[in-house]
Amino acid sequence: MRIGLVTKEWPPHIYGGAGVHALQLTQALQESISVDVHCFGQERSDATGYPLPEEFATINPALQAFVTDIQISQSLAGVDLVHSHTWYANMAGHFAAMLHGIPHVITAHSLEPDRPWKAEQLGGGYRLSSWAEKTAYEAADAIIAVSDGMKGDILRAYPALNPKKIHTILNGVDTGKYSPKPDQDLLDSLEITGRYAIFVGRITRQKGLAHLLRAWEKVSPDFGLVIAAGSPDEPAIGAEISDLIRGLQSTRKNIWWQEKMLPQGQLNALLSSADLFICPSVYEPLGIVNLEAMACQTAVLASRVGGIPEVVDHKITGELVDYNGDGPEFESSLTAAIEKLMNDPSLLQQYGEAGRNRAIDHFGWPAIATQTIELYQSVIREYGSK
Repeated sequence: MRIGLVTKEWPPHIYGGAGVHALQLTQALQESISVDVHCFGQERSDATGYPLPEEFATINPALQAFVTDIQISQSLAGVDLVHSHTWYANMAGHFAAMLHGIPHVITAHSLEPDRPWKAEQLGGGYRLSSWAEKTAYEAADAIIAVSDGMKGDILRAYPALNPKKIHTILNGVDTGKYSPKPDQDLLDSLEITGRYAIFVGRITRQKGLAHLLRAWEKVSPDFGLVIAAGSPDEPAIGAEISDLIRGLQSTRKNIWWQEKMLPQGQLNALLSSADLFICPSVYEPLGIVNLEAMACQTAVLASRVGGIPEVVDHKITGELVDYNGDGPEFESSLTAAIEKLMNDPSLLQQYGEAGRNRAIDHFGWPAIATQTIELYQSVIREYGSK
């Protein structure tokens, strides 16, 4: 069996959970089957890269994605199945399925109808990305939802889909790569002192960082906050986050902002030394970074949205805060939960140890790869019988 896996993100250009998933899933799959990776961008040694032709450099980003998708689809002849990740790559899979007569599987990491703020980033391209996703989903031979919550979201967004076509296979985490590994020298080099909580994620409305920063204004100044966040989706959210962080830093010395993407080892160390990881997302199909924090034996405080409750076991590996669209109410709840948890180090340690055990027991990549291969086999058999 030979699989063509299509992804926008691939090392060294991974900036979100979908890219992490595509990489680690591929590594796990390649222990058993042949996987050809096709990705956006320059040529890599471990994948076929597709740089955007210069003449398309100024067109809308959604149209740029379609240009790359066309190039990739032409190159997928000879694979038994194509597996695409995110709307950027979905049309490459859709085009290849029609062009070469092969089945197409999609992993749903997020849904365009649930991310209206993307219009700020893509402009009219958001209508194109929404069309692309809907078209590819409705034509796909199978869709992998990264959580049961995500499966429900897919059916609500695209009610024409046959529910039998959607299969839940959870995201995973490399619990060898992500493990408790504090590094005092790193903390010293970054001038991080004292106890702190940490946020890790892209600067996008989806991740709820602005809510956390406003909530932190009322958190005791005894507790520090490390913000590992960059790559704003668009200028407005970037400026808003920068203003909020600078405002906090003007009155506190223990707010540290890492704008550049950190190497995995440094991120692991920062997570390991944190008392609490905070995920204030307003939309999250699963949230790989929660798994990474748990694998580092760090307690998690997260919003009760999407697939997060399937990862963070409330009152066992951390705690969940409700989000119903009311920003001030959510921020007030975050403040109270942060204060409560940061003032109870023994409970944080208990949550952290339970989180590490849960990550190992339920989210290992070998089991996820096995489930994925079984789905590939089933889809290929069914496709061949048509």
